[in-house]
Amino acid sequence: MAFVTGGKHFGQYTYEHWFDHEYEFGDVSKNNIELRLEEENDYKIVENLTREAFWNHHVPGCDEHLLIHNLRKTKEFIKELDFVALYNKQIVGNIVYVKSKIINNDTKNDVLTFGPVSVLPEYQNKGIGSRLINHTINLSREMGFKGIIIYGDPEYYKKFGFVASKQYNITNKENKFPVALLVLELYPNALNGIEGIFDEGKAYEVDKNELEEFDKHFPAKEKGYSKTQDRFNELLDKYV
Repeated sequence: MAFVTGGKHFGQYTYEHWFDHEYEFGDVSKNNIELRLEEENDYKIVENLTREAFWNHHVPGCDEHLLIHNLRKTKEFIKELDFVALYNKQIVGNIVYVKSKIINNDTKNDVLTFGPVSVLPEYQNKGIGSRLINHTINLSREMGFKGIIIYGDPEYYKKFGFVASKQYNITNKENKFPVALLVLELYPNALNGIEGIFDEGKAYEVDKNELEEFDKHFPAKEKGYSKTQDRFNELLDKYV
């Protein structure tokens, strides 16, 4: 799942694939998917699966594997919300979170942003992404955070309780309300009196030259078109 920042990947939109649905398939079920915190030994595995999950999904190629590599190094990264999903002891999915802000003049309020959310292609559409999202939303609430703001497909994220940012008068940096800018209040009235500009900082920026060098450490893959790019482009410049 995904959207990023770095040119205008959906703006910050390399966060959420919207392919993951709530049904079980084959022998993959809620009972045999294990969730645990990511460990250092998992890093390369997760970067590989992230690349596989996003390749040609939003744009030809992808940069989410570099994004997650760099996010871990930032002060905004939250290790306690960096989870992997395992099936038969194999890592098949991952979700990461960072701290972001809502800025109103000199006032800054901390919120969360998640993404990328990645699931290996052969395990997509089996509810694994939803497991990761629901689990970490509950943990975020327990940790005392007020809200989560993401860029994603509203048709997919409404099932988790996300609504249009305009309902909270929260804009992007251009003071607009993108259709894909979504807000989840983590407990009743948590965001009362909080409005302004959503700022994920520089954590989601990706340098094209760095990406080119980083990608040399992975198997060669062909960049190309996929139908999922149409939905991404549809949402890219759509506003409320």
